[in-house]
Formats: sequence, structure tokens, C-alpha cells
Amino acid sequence: MTPNLQFDFVADKEKNTLTIRREFLASQQLVWDCYTKSEHLDQWFAPYPLTTKTKSMDFSEGGHWHYAMVEPNGTEYWGYTEYLKIKPIDYYTALDAFSNADGEINNNLPRAEWLVNFTKKGENALVETIVTYKSLSDLEMVIKMGMEQGMMATLEKLDKLLVILNK
Repeated sequence: MTPNLQFDFVADKEKNTLTIRREFLASQQLVWDCYTKSEHLDQWFAPYPLTTKTKSMDFSEGGHWHYAMVEPNGTEYWGYTEYLKIKPIDYYTALDAFSNADGEINNNLPRAEWLVNFTKKGENALVETIVTYKSLSDLEMVIKMGMEQGMMATLEKLDKLLVILNK
């Protein structure tokens, strides 16, 4: 990550939320596309050395994204995102969950509502993600699972993709 780009990761244990703010050297439209199109998500949405593969995606209100983060040895960690509300290039809300390869939600792991806002910051784009968990224990579980480090590494992969896409 370029040192002068904004990155904030704030846990609010009273509201059971994580707020992640991240600035990118790209336009709001390009960053939006990277968050909402599977061909882009597959190139960045997992911390290195994991990769991402999309099983199915319908980016629309009521649609979903069913994907796996894949370790180099082939181990897959499945996720399922349900899109609730979408205002193109400004924001979307979604329910995010761990799942299996068939898209069945794993109720033993935390599920969260995501509000992802996209705004201009000069020539750059700023993404603010507010992740709300049902309980403090769910919030603490994802923090212990390495959410902050995982997000930092994942967003660094997006930085690299944006350099390629901006050429």
C-alpha cells in the first residue's frame, strides 16, 4: 500500500461493528467495478497467497455472490453474500456469511451485514465499509480470526489490480 493512502480499521465493541476505510489510487467507478464484478473480484478478494473463484454471481438487489477463497494446496473456504440494496457507484448493502460449496450458510460462524460506501477523494476513491455483527462475541471471533490482517492483505491485492486496470 502506498503510505499516504488512508487506511482505518476501527472495532466498536458497543455497536458490534467494524469500520474499514480505505483509499485507492483509482476512480470511484473503477473501484466500484472491482467490488461488483466477479471477473475483478476473482483477481483480488482474498489475502495472499489465497485466490478467489466465483461459483455464481448476480449483482442485483436480491442477488448473490457465491465464492471460495482457495489456498495454494486447494483447500477452499466458501462464502455467500446476499445483496440487499444497491445504488450504483455510491453504495451497496449485503448479508455476508460463511457457507459450503452448495451455498448453505454455516450458522456456527458469524454472519454480518455490510454497508459499503464509495466516494471520491480528490482524484482517488475512498471505500468505507461498515460491518455489523449480531453480537460482541461474533465481532470478537472475526477479529481473532485475523480480519484486520486479512483485509489489509486483500486490499493490497486490489491496489495491484488497480494499477494494471488503470494502464
